[in-house]
Amino acid sequence: MKKHITSIALAFALLLPAVAQAQKGEATKPEPQINMRTGEVGVSWWERHAELVKRAQAGGFDIMFIGDSITHQWERQGKDVWAAKLAPLGAKAFGIGGDRTENLLWRLQWGLLDGKSDAKLFVMMIGTNNTGHRMDKPADIAAGVKACIGEIQKRKPDAKILVLAIFPRGADAGNKSRLNNEAANKLIQKFADGKKVYYADIGNVFLTKEGVIEKSVMPDLLHLTADSYNLWADAVIPEIQKIIPEKK
Repeated sequence: MKKHITSIALAFALLLPAVAQAQKGEATKPEPQINMRTGEVGVSWWERHAELVKRAQAGGFDIMFIGDSITHQWERQGKDVWAAKLAPLGAKAFGIGGDRTENLLWRLQWGLLDGKSDAKLFVMMIGTNNTGHRMDKPADIAAGVKACIGEIQKRKPDAKILVLAIFPRGADAGNKSRLNNEAANKLIQKFADGKKVYYADIGNVFLTKEGVIEKSVMPDLLHLTADSYNLWADAVIPEIQKIIPEKK
């Protein structure tokens, strides 16, 4: 145990600073603080990660959803939709609020892919917090997504990966954060090869015809309501079934 703790401490020291790593598509863990956006008052990022590692390593799922708070909230706002539509497909969610691309990469390197964790398909949507926290350049966000894809392929070469475009955010099409995400998406879509890595942009289901996000869909113009998780499920399930036909 002491050796393991020392290894983690050393790895953490070597992975700083976070900004430089994001630009290189490298991994880092957030600083140990309470993350209120997880929806679990008093539960730190570290505790949430440990919980998800335990869940992942127990296995028993075919599809792994990975991402930030939008993915995490499948367990709250989206729990009924998940139970009705995605759990029957053999899916489980592994999101942590506040995660950026480099944080997800760290989690992939430290536990999520170990033990009996052997998903056939990874559904990944990550990067909006790189925009929201630091307004990272689109190329840096894309580099982080590419690093996560590479880590999965290295550790799980038989698995397939469905990369979802970063969801729209902000009230209208001119929002700076939305434009940054859209620029990143243009780069991210190039990683798809149609064989092991797939790309889908389902963001339009959250928009009006004029490109507006209504607060009935995203109350804070970022996170989804319970009804909006229905929109996500109905849009992503056909994409999953294209990749894994037996899930029809």
